[in-house]
Amino acid sequence: MLDQVEIFHGLRNEELAALEDSSTSESYPKNTVVIQENEPADALYVIESGRVKVYCSDKNGKEFIMNSLGVGDYFGELALLDDSARSASVRTVEPCQFRVVKKEDFSKVLTDNPGITQQLLGNLAARVRKLTTDVKN
Repeated sequence: MLDQVEIFHGLRNEELAALEDSSTSESYPKNTVVIQENEPADALYVIESGRVKVYCSDKNGKEFIMNSLGVGDYFGELALLDDSARSASVRTVEPCQFRVVKKEDFSKVLTDNPGITQQLLGNLAARVRKLTTDVKN
């Protein structure tokens, strides 16, 4: 599954296998908050089945939907890069199955496979460029 995820494109088979081996599978029912805005970030989630909405809430609790994600999409990638809090919340809109990579496991895989770092940085840069273009359009 991870070999089909945009952020992991270009990784070698053994690097993908190391990430797969360090990941876990988690299931959530419909209408469940998976991650909460402003809470500590500790994992990347890849959607194996189902759909989620990504949203932020204002001080009055009103939700602003930022995105809708489905199979093969991912969220929480910033958790792997820094120690900041979550920048948005994610809620399931139908039952979901996720492949989850915890930050501490990801760090170990990077230490054992240093070639991953450069490829991931390039993939993340491409994602930022795409998001910037999407916002402009």
